[in-house]
Amino acid sequence: MIVIGSDHTGIELKKRIIEHLKKKSVDVKDVTNFDDQTGDDYPDIGYIISKNVLKERCLGIAICGTGIGISIACNKVNGIRAAVCTNKYMAKMTRQDNNANVLCLGSRLENIDVEDIVDTFISTDFTGGRHQRRVDKIQKIEASQKGGVEYGNSL
Repeated sequence: MIVIGSDHTGIELKKRIIEHLKKKSVDVKDVTNFDDQTGDDYPDIGYIISKNVLKERCLGIAICGTGIGISIACNKVNGIRAAVCTNKYMAKMTRQDNNANVLCLGSRLENIDVEDIVDTFISTDFTGGRHQRRVDKIQKIEASQKGGVEYGNSL
């Protein structure tokens, strides 16, 4: 399953991606079901997407105007590794090396092949190995924030 959501700027792109994924028989959970242009703010949407990704143990797609704001919001949720990707290489590497679980896209970006980026993101596996050590460090930073422990060189 793929969890997907957008703020008001990304409604049309979200619909396009959902249609693309359904043609590929991918199960999609749209967590932002509004059809008008008055939608919610990207921090709210990023939080909803992130919580659903963690609950469902799946990948997510988050959309705002640039992809940047919603990626910042998503990354505030412990356990989320969200990345803005504007090409297939970025989508591949963020899954392969960072084990990213949320793809962030910008609805106002031009000349990007969104379908190829989405397909690459959802079809690429995390390679683990030396990259696991780095993901573990990210998780240790997250854990240090929960208990108020200062992040430092002790990692």
